[in-house]
Amino acid sequence: MASADDGLVIVFNGEIYNHFDLRRQLEAEGLAPARWRGHSDTETLLAAFRGWGITRSLEAAIGMFAFALWDRQRRHLTLGRDRLGEKPLYFGWVGRGLAFGSELKALRALPGFDNRIDRVALAGMMAFNATPGTSCIYEGLFKLAPGTTVDFGSAELRSRQLPAARPYWRLDDVALAGRREPLKPGRDEEAVSALERVLAEAVSSQMISDVPLGAFLSGGIDSSTIVALMQRQSARPVKTFSIGFHEDAYNEADHAKAVARHLGTDHHELYVDDAAARDVIPALPQIYCEPFSDPSQIPTYLVSRMARSQVTVSLSGDAGDELFGGYDRFFNADHAWSLFARLPSPSRAPLGHLLSRLGSPGVDRLLAGPRAILPARARSALGRQRLQRTGRLLLSTEAFEDFYRDGFTTMWPAGLVTGVTRDRFPAVPMPPRGLGRFDRMMFIDQLAFLPDDILVKVDRAAMAVSLETRVPMLDRRVVEFAWRLPLEYKIRGTTGKWVLREVLARHVPRSLTDRPKMGFGVPIDAWLRGPLRDWAETLLAAPRLSQAGFFDVAAVRQCWADHLAGRLDGQAFLWPVLMFEAWREQTQTAPGGTRPTVQAVTEAARAPA
Repeated sequence: MASADDGLVIVFNGEIYNHFDLRRQLEAEGLAPARWRGHSDTETLLAAFRGWGITRSLEAAIGMFAFALWDRQRRHLTLGRDRLGEKPLYFGWVGRGLAFGSELKALRALPGFDNRIDRVALAGMMAFNATPGTSCIYEGLFKLAPGTTVDFGSAELRSRQLPAARPYWRLDDVALAGRREPLKPGRDEEAVSALERVLAEAVSSQMISDVPLGAFLSGGIDSSTIVALMQRQSARPVKTFSIGFHEDAYNEADHAKAVARHLGTDHHELYVDDAAARDVIPALPQIYCEPFSDPSQIPTYLVSRMARSQVTVSLSGDAGDELFGGYDRFFNADHAWSLFARLPSPSRAPLGHLLSRLGSPGVDRLLAGPRAILPARARSALGRQRLQRTGRLLLSTEAFEDFYRDGFTTMWPAGLVTGVTRDRFPAVPMPPRGLGRFDRMMFIDQLAFLPDDILVKVDRAAMAVSLETRVPMLDRRVVEFAWRLPLEYKIRGTTGKWVLREVLARHVPRSLTDRPKMGFGVPIDAWLRGPLRDWAETLLAAPRLSQAGFFDVAAVRQCWADHLAGRLDGQAFLWPVLMFEAWREQTQTAPGGTRPTVQAVTEAARAPA
């Protein structure tokens, strides 16, 4: 879209939820066009950029977005992304020009595209299930960091430089502001009411839509809270959607149905058998562009596809765990840190070095032979991985952030990808000084796990079926409120998300939602020993892995053998390797080889979901 004076041109993906408020403010300041051409947020954003400039406009905007803005007169390009990374934006030099887009498929189709794999990004994907931070699976391409813009003037375009991104919003500033001016509720009820008000406002703004709208409902704390606030503000039953599985360990549909019945929503559920879930796997490399291996990608796609049959927009309850302390690993890491910190330093370091060096000949003698000092489970490939991780934990007690990442968010260590050492991993996001351990873990997850994994999983799965997803808890006002809220309202004893649970209890009986956290998974461990075994064996064949040269083949093969034999559940280690190999199979002809033809990419993109 071009601006009213034709001087600015924008390509925009996303939603600005408060754009009518921005219009009224522009009109009050005499900065609006003489006549609005329509009612779109894109037109509002263009007018704001023209009247206020980019930084002030983005500071005022509440929404999810990625955009490219071209200033015709200055011949100046600005790329920008929303505060917490709900919408993707890739960019880099391709062939003779600068390329950018929401999907790598668009960039792969360009003449001169180089499909060389970035090994550091691959190592990050093996560790975290997704390429972390601003890295991209292809060398020379990057993701724009959330909350930033990057500018390309004539000089950068001529020199082919990639300028540094500039933040317009920083979580560091939000966290520090929360410490300087914390909320001081007089009673617990006041804190609960304050959160309910700000969440209800966020939900209300995201329910504005000129197309059918609904919500995902798992029956857990987060999605149930969002749906409860939606239904309270809706004159008709809200359409809600859940997926059910026949295995009790993975089935939340009954819980969702009970919540929906209590709230009076127009509830839709679909029970999926294993075969239908497995049928999604061949499509995953195209859906996710980059290799991605959070196993809940499968049910997320299925529930998105079901919702799209009824609505065009769906709200979700994502981000409650990151904002309000809901993950079990927060409690586990806090407990483990306390234990390790009490170990005498003279014994901690030698033991840490010994365990972290498992795999070297001298240390491995401790694992072999009839007098091995470690049990058989510890001598397996995954047992060795866990012991190495314990060793790294013992050595990282000077930096809690490293301790948390290495011990509680990492799968494969850096050594799995040949040529990549741990010191080349992306740095852990460092929280501001003075935050407690729980706040530091939430800070790290809001800057890493949330944009790299959770939001990627939902956005790509939904976009594959043309469903728009919205995340009310990532409204800027909710995020900033959460950082002003003292920790005692998030963590009570061994209970996380305390204040969110109390908001929900005002709308749904506790008996319907108080239960252990289940997650949103599928039985990949059993599938790999059963119906997916031949597929996995083909992708993990030693000659194939050796020819490609990306992985420590012996480690992968040992992990596969241990899993098949039932010695350990290796799905968390095997699924990242399988997802990368499946992605490589579809997008690469050979390591360093030529890319698929434009026709092949186009046909794949047009293939039915």
